[in-house]
Amino acid sequence: MSPALTLLFATSGGAAVGNLYWAQPLLSDIAGSLGVSIAAAGTLITVTQMGYALGILLVVPLGDTMNRRRLIPAIMICSAVALVACALAPSFAALLAALAAVGLTTIAGQLLTPLAGDLAEPDQRGRVVGTIVSGLITGILLSRTISGFLAHAFGWRAIYVAAALFIILLAVLLSRALPAEKPRPAVSYGKLLASVFSVVRQHRPVQMTLVIGACAFAVFTLFWTGLTFLLSSPPFGYSVSQIGLVGLVGLAGALAARRAGWLHDRGWSVEGTGAALALALISLVIAGFGSTHIVPVLAAVLLLDVAIQATNVLNQSRLFAVDPGARSRLNTAFVACNFIGGALGSMMAGVLWERGGWVAVVTGGGVLIALAMVVWVTQRRSLVVD
Repeated sequence: MSPALTLLFATSGGAAVGNLYWAQPLLSDIAGSLGVSIAAAGTLITVTQMGYALGILLVVPLGDTMNRRRLIPAIMICSAVALVACALAPSFAALLAALAAVGLTTIAGQLLTPLAGDLAEPDQRGRVVGTIVSGLITGILLSRTISGFLAHAFGWRAIYVAAALFIILLAVLLSRALPAEKPRPAVSYGKLLASVFSVVRQHRPVQMTLVIGACAFAVFTLFWTGLTFLLSSPPFGYSVSQIGLVGLVGLAGALAARRAGWLHDRGWSVEGTGAALALALISLVIAGFGSTHIVPVLAAVLLLDVAIQATNVLNQSRLFAVDPGARSRLNTAFVACNFIGGALGSMMAGVLWERGGWVAVVTGGGVLIALAMVVWVTQRRSLVVD
């Protein structure tokens, strides 16, 4: 894993996962354009994440048996086709279907991350994985900013055209840069999928990590979806481009947490996870004071993104140390659980916002983080990977 290849992996993964979130700051615009309520528009994020979780479950395990030099560019081209379908969607139902296809196919980052774990030296794996996962989170955050500006200038459909072209470019670059792989033992597709569940059952650290990761990512999507509702409503009344700018604060947090892999490389993965969860809870307390003031909101965005990014990096690095021969399947379980949690978080955001506004959204996030902290406190020894 040279620095240039690591950067290409991080960029490609970030671009792929960013496709899941182009719509997030545009929910009000899309709702008005297609004649649906904001609450209904929130289901666009949910269906995209559910499609993503399904893609992780059905496609990513193939990374343990198939030639990834062919598989990864091919799935990226499929993603580009789905993005074009989003740009051309004539109705809300068509957009829902197209975004489900985007979620199903935009999984290149989760094929690249275990590949990087295979290629990296053991004492550098945490740092390399941290850089790539940082790229994924950066893609999520930067997608909001880019989406807001392009939608303000050209309309919300333009972002899907631009995203499709960029994904095609990255697919071409990866087809040339990915290293050749030695043939691996053939496994039937049914047995491969079943082994995802068996590898989870075999390892207690995996089970506990999945619960913590799902709770943390549910908070992430709950917070950011609720934040869109907050900033587009009085007293803020921000435009989509202004909401997108808030993502830059989260970007700074993601970059600051990039070095979380350093903690794993030095044997502090479990302790670092607990500290990150505590920081997430503190950030939500600060966010609670932001219903009418932007400064607490910006501080909460920064701290929450550091916390969630660090949690993801440490969780993923710890999983890759469990069974080197099953990294793609472990990554499948991890990301599928994360994005099921993320889908539930975005769905909760709409419900909580309508019933109790920003305070209800933040309180819901606090409950989820508290649950993750209970798991961490009671299962700390189970999280240690021998």
